[in-house]
Amino acid sequence: MPDSPNRPPRLILASSSPYRRELLERLRVPFDVVVPAIDETPQAGETPEATALRLAEAKARKVASELGANQAALVIGSDQVATYDGLQIGKPGTHENALAQLQAMRGREVLFHSALCLFDSASNLAQTADVITRVRFRHLPDAALEAYLQAETPYDVAGSAKSEGLGIVLLEAIHSDDPTALVGLPLIALSSMLLAAGYPLLGAQ
Repeated sequence: MPDSPNRPPRLILASSSPYRRELLERLRVPFDVVVPAIDETPQAGETPEATALRLAEAKARKVASELGANQAALVIGSDQVATYDGLQIGKPGTHENALAQLQAMRGREVLFHSALCLFDSASNLAQTADVITRVRFRHLPDAALEAYLQAETPYDVAGSAKSEGLGIVLLEAIHSDDPTALVGLPLIALSSMLLAAGYPLLGAQ
């Protein structure tokens, strides 16, 4: 059934991340979660910003393409890429990779590109943004890094440190226009996009 003209469009989070789901719940709006099946491999010669933006939009468009007829929706896609010295840092996946990441980043400033896309399947329009967070890691010994990894097992997050948890101890400073961007979903940017798309937040149109 097509959406009622008096009802907000369906909102879909195109992500498998529990962290993004928890963040979106802060806006207190109804939404569905659909996991997009896409290849997240960076392309040759692609900048970290371009990778993050491309994947965020690809996730949103993939989910939108699978909607049935007359199922218009606003689809949220997001992706995060960390980088230092021009090198991209992804999700470590294993303890060994996570330790290597933290060893390489200690004492350094790391840029986290948190890309966001809000795709309107009815109009075929996409709003995109790249929210950058600058993070300086403390210079900690291997024993401290090992203790952190054993405690929090952050193998599914880019950069191997959960700033919303014990990982904050690894960080010396965080600089960003959006405090939620580092966790994975920039809510300030998303709120702006939703309002621009006419989605009511707090009754605003």
